[in-house]
Amino acid sequence: MTKIAIFDDNKSFLESLTFFLKDNPSFYIVGTFNNAIDAVKKVNKSTPDIIIMDIKMPEVSGIQAVKEIKAKYPEIQILMHTVFEDDGSVFAAICAGASGYILKGTSPNDLLAALEEIKNGGSPMTPSIARQVLTLFQNQFQTQTEFYDLSPREKDILRCLVDGQSYKMIAESLTISYHTVNAHIRKVYEKLHVNSSQEAISKAIRERLV
Repeated sequence: MTKIAIFDDNKSFLESLTFFLKDNPSFYIVGTFNNAIDAVKKVNKSTPDIIIMDIKMPEVSGIQAVKEIKAKYPEIQILMHTVFEDDGSVFAAICAGASGYILKGTSPNDLLAALEEIKNGGSPMTPSIARQVLTLFQNQFQTQTEFYDLSPREKDILRCLVDGQSYKMIAESLTISYHTVNAHIRKVYEKLHVNSSQEAISKAIRERLV
């Protein structure tokens, strides 16, 4: 029997998913969590084989939690289960160590199939996500990296964005003010020729800027 832990801040969704999986004899729910704060400690206590991880949660993002969990427990498989399908979120999650990426709205049977696939060493992805991954990897090798002249501090902040940190979290981790973070990020956007954090994250990952 495969042990499952779920991280999702949507209470009703968390309850529904837990109820659904409890009816399947192949899986055993060992933990349900509505945030990713102290994710490593929660995983240490629940000892799951597979984690179903949302991305947007309060204080600590699912992407940051994946990175922390995989650093401590590389053998645990993590399936992202989220509404976010932008390039930045997909690649940040994969680079953090996620083994699969399924969009919310996926049918229950397809979710079960994804869990079986990840249990057997596969990397399940919603078809549209798989196409994005292929396209972005193809583009990565077709496009010559530009020189953006990012300062060391701007690279630090861009790296934090790729890790899924909010502006507040970046300010705390780099011991600078929220206003300073905002000013640096505006400069990063200007140098990368982008207009949003997701565009910046996508370019940073695609062109290996951090």
